[in-house]
Amino acid sequence: MVAMTIDDRGTRIAHAIALLVFALMFALPCAAQEKFRFLVGESSKTLSYGPLSVAAKMGFFERESLDVPIITMRGSPLTIQALTADSIYVASAGVDTLISAYERGADITMIGGLINGLGLSLIGGKPYKTYADLRGTTIGTQTITSGTGFALRLVLKVHGLEYPRDYKLLNIGGASDRFQALTSGQISSAPVGVPLDLVAKQQGFNIIGYFADDQPNFQFNGYFVKRSWAEKNRALVVRFMKAMASTMRWMMDNRVAACGYLSKEMAISIEHCRWRKLAESDT
Repeated sequence: MVAMTIDDRGTRIAHAIALLVFALMFALPCAAQEKFRFLVGESSKTLSYGPLSVAAKMGFFERESLDVPIITMRGSPLTIQALTADSIYVASAGVDTLISAYERGADITMIGGLINGLGLSLIGGKPYKTYADLRGTTIGTQTITSGTGFALRLVLKVHGLEYPRDYKLLNIGGASDRFQALTSGQISSAPVGVPLDLVAKQQGFNIIGYFADDQPNFQFNGYFVKRSWAEKNRALVVRFMKAMASTMRWMMDNRVAACGYLSKEMAISIEHCRWRKLAESDT
């Protein structure tokens, strides 16, 4: 009788353990599915920043249980400010802005690259066909000391033009604002990317040069986080980067589908998108 009680007790314990294991197996995926609201800031909404939009549209953030509002800001400095103020978790902005902020003591670091080159062209008004023609003129930019403006000054220096000795810079804003200022004659030239450089060429403006020709090795943009926050939230950082890595692989394997979406999202033609992706694959 005692032996039977011990056996019954052992059986009940075994069943209880089995039920606990079973419950844990089904409970863990449920916990993993709980979404985290993960705010990301981008310094501009252009084709180069397209992977963020694709990640949201194609469900790559969803797979990592992340709810990711993408907030477009006006330039890299404001995006970095939002990061340091804890308004966003990840900033996608210019690397030079990161370096500048870090040197001033900001607790930020880079976790990945987005724009691993300079996909910008310097577009000149119809009278301006060469770099030499820009001497003594006013050139439009988004920022003067960071991002596009920083890269612009490096390129112009290669061609013997020093700022502010040889030209003036006018801080206008985003690519569409710069293009409008160019077409109105307010500035002599401006750096823009696809599709505006192709549109400008079709309208009779001049492509003076491509930034990548003068600065072929340039990490233009990346993903940044606050170091102290990332150390405490490593799992979230890994989930975000897994989503972006999956997005990039999908875009490379599905170029037509990616351009189909991005052409609508960015209001550009599919041909312009395909041209850009082809150019990127050659560099």
